[in-house]
Amino acid sequence: MEIARTAWLFAALALLPSRVDAQDIPAPKDAYLYIISPQDGAVVKGAFLCRFGLRNMRVVPAGDTSPKSGHHHLLLDVDAPLDPHEPIPRDKRHIHFGESQTEAFIDLPSGKHPLELVQGDAEYYPFGPPVVAKQITIGVGEE
Repeated sequence: MEIARTAWLFAALALLPSRVDAQDIPAPKDAYLYIISPQDGAVVKGAFLCRFGLRNMRVVPAGDTSPKSGHHHLLLDVDAPLDPHEPIPRDKRHIHFGESQTEAFIDLPSGKHPLELVQGDAEYYPFGPPVVAKQITIGVGEE
């Protein structure tokens, strides 16, 4: 009896809609995300102002489900692609701007650093297809 009840529970859970099925709202096809500054190849000394740009979508706080809108995530030194079925990680290499910020001071150690900007939906998931800025690389503390 217990095995049958467990099997029924797993079958019922499998029929529930997944997060992707329930909320996979695509971004506008003409959405364009970009890093305004610094420019690709720039060399900075210490903390620097990183500014973000977005066309054909609105920047709103996390949790806001308004159509054609989302919020920024800055990826620092990240090589692996994001999983579209998982929320964007929240750690020192995946910076969330869930209060609709469009710029921030960033402080990185000396060396070369790739920066990538990704637009996330109300629940921190990348859009499908993803809205991603062209990756740039900057130098910190170099001549």
